[in-house]
Amino acid sequence: MTQGAKTLVYFENWMDPVAERMLKGDKGISLKRLRFADAPENNWRAMEAAHGYQLLAGYEIREPYVPKRPLIARCRNLLAVSTTGAGYDIVDVDACTKAGVLVVNQSGANSESVAQHVLGMMLALSKQIVQADKRMRRDAGGWTRWDYKGKELTGRTLGIVGLGNVGRRVAALGAVFGMRVVACDPYITDADFRERGAERVSLEDVFRDADFVSINCPLSDETRGMVGTRLYALMKPTAYFITTARGDIHDEMALAKVLAEGRIAGAGLDVFDPEPPPLDHPLLKFDNVVVSPHNAGVTDDCTYNMAVYAADQWMTIFKGLRPPRLINPEAWPRYRERFQRIFGVPVDA
Repeated sequence: MTQGAKTLVYFENWMDPVAERMLKGDKGISLKRLRFADAPENNWRAMEAAHGYQLLAGYEIREPYVPKRPLIARCRNLLAVSTTGAGYDIVDVDACTKAGVLVVNQSGANSESVAQHVLGMMLALSKQIVQADKRMRRDAGGWTRWDYKGKELTGRTLGIVGLGNVGRRVAALGAVFGMRVVACDPYITDADFRERGAERVSLEDVFRDADFVSINCPLSDETRGMVGTRLYALMKPTAYFITTARGDIHDEMALAKVLAEGRIAGAGLDVFDPEPPPLDHPLLKFDNVVVSPHNAGVTDDCTYNMAVYAADQWMTIFKGLRPPRLINPEAWPRYRERFQRIFGVPVDA
């Protein structure tokens, strides 16, 4: 190991090998790959010595290596935890903050890929592409092309919950099709709404007014279970519900009920809880529901971007500099003290 090197551990593989190439080129970082199949005592020895922990995607991490309170308490040299993408709901942020451990994500790296996935679902649903494809493969008679008449996006209302990196790109793509864009996001200013091309409305009005509702907010204590019977009931019978966020945000059984009763036109679902959903899941029975296996951000472009973002951010962290996508800034003062104690190098404020 390089003298004074900062040790960064990760399990199995990065999203793209570009990150390993970048980090191996930094003489101040010692990169250590772990495997779930290795002896637990060897993995824990490496984890306990590590200064940084790069996570796999949430549904790929295995216990007991999920960054919750027990792991944070055990890994006393740990200075920072980095997620693969934008989501950080698998991390116990409060435990990290109390321990002086930074939590960072790669917000923005996946925004284009996810936004285009939302648009793809909107087009597939409004043009009945999936339904028509299934019917043509199933039988040749008993239907005509008029049974699968579609609707244009032009002139319709796109409602967005969460106007961050992904939401703003969804808004921009909707505008290309001449859509009216309304959105709800309590954490940005009216000026941000104007810059992102959306009209600020309440959460209820997003569901009430939109022809397409797109969920693009993170999973948190505030958003967990946020979308349920009350909000579905506000939707137009011609409207579609789309989510590429996290499964825990929306009530799946309540959604299946409104679909079964014909109270909305359909849904596009990239996320479930758990993932993947069982084959007998009620939502998989509807022809007017388009599903994908949480792969909205799984593109060559996105995985490359996420790996580069993560590697760049680790190099910033290990230089003692404030990272650009810091989730818990409250941890910064204690992190500075710990960094100086471990490496004998002061950290700038």
